[in-house]
Amino acid sequence: MSIELVTFGCRLNTYESEVMRAHASSAGLQDVVIINTCAVTAEAQKQARQSIRKLKRERPQARIIVTGCAAQIDPESFAGMAEVSHVLGNQEKMLSTSWNALTTQESPVIAVNDIMSVKETASHLVTAFDGRARAFIQVQNGCDHRCTFCIIPFGRGNSRSVPIGDIVQQVRALVAEGYNEVVFTGVDVSAYGADLPGAPTLGQMIRRVLALVPELSRLRLSSIDAVEVDDDLYRLIAEEPRLMPHLHISIQAGDDMVLKRMKRRHLRGDILAFCERVRALRPDMAFGADMIAGFPTETNAMFENSLRLIDEAGLRYVHVFPYSARKGTPAARMPQVEMAVRKARAKLLREAASAQHALQLQSYVGREVSIVVEQDGLSGHSESFVKVKLPRAQMPGSILRARITAAHRDYVEAA
Repeated sequence: MSIELVTFGCRLNTYESEVMRAHASSAGLQDVVIINTCAVTAEAQKQARQSIRKLKRERPQARIIVTGCAAQIDPESFAGMAEVSHVLGNQEKMLSTSWNALTTQESPVIAVNDIMSVKETASHLVTAFDGRARAFIQVQNGCDHRCTFCIIPFGRGNSRSVPIGDIVQQVRALVAEGYNEVVFTGVDVSAYGADLPGAPTLGQMIRRVLALVPELSRLRLSSIDAVEVDDDLYRLIAEEPRLMPHLHISIQAGDDMVLKRMKRRHLRGDILAFCERVRALRPDMAFGADMIAGFPTETNAMFENSLRLIDEAGLRYVHVFPYSARKGTPAARMPQVEMAVRKARAKLLREAASAQHALQLQSYVGREVSIVVEQDGLSGHSESFVKVKLPRAQMPGSILRARITAAHRDYVEAA
């Protein structure tokens, strides 16, 4: 294997890994392993370091190139590892010149600039996603907000949007390659457009893309902030069947005091009102969420508010993280909750979400659903992202309709 990519973290990293694969291949690099890191938790950074050591043992002759958010934030720690040949920043990894430079003897070990100086997000035409039935498009990067627990703005920089024309071009190219489902991704997708001429909103951008690419079958959003959803997006939720009924909300907590200490932009009531409004527009909408367990100062009563929110809002898919202190963030200086308590609370959140997911799966029995077939040909995902096991092999990436006959713990079964 000449070029191997190991990707940690978010869907944006998945997209960027495909850009790097193309750049490294065009540069003619041989026998390299690219580690695209995540910095959302200390554990994610630890996993990246473990992966680097393991890969070097497996491929001792390969050059290991480390990039991504953890590398952007703390390049010296990775450059200091004996296994690592080069460290690239989040801007540098997206430039073909960076990969061309790695073919020369003079290329520096660390190539990481000040990410806050980056003012634009260039579009990159990616027409193939290794091992995936759906395609990802970066529509936005960076974040202007400073939540007290989050280090990501220092890895990604300030919010920047991709112009609508570039997004349309990419969607058309992906549809031409046979992709029936496209996912719009970014760091703070709801902030889309504020930095562009005319300040188009996320909803306006999506409406324009769907109008200009009528052949696109399914469009999905990676993550949104509930209080920043604009009227155009609400109308699309109500009226546009090609926009999938699955929204992943950046919630983090369900207690108002914790949310204020996190410096989030919403309160508990905002999430409940949003879910109620959206379900009134689209009854089949499924909600996912990110939630942090054991944020500094979180009491048992505060945690109970978060736990109850899962049932009250009907959150079907929840990514739960025990709070991880990130050096340089305000929350790291707050009174910490014991790690054992964080882990116990995370377990309870996962159990509550699992129960909600089971209710959703059971409600599918007897229904006919539309499915995008995954790369294995034997499974797929419904419009609301329920995993479906298929009775016989189908063409990967194709869309088919099937009746659900049984529900299991994590998936449903089609006839």
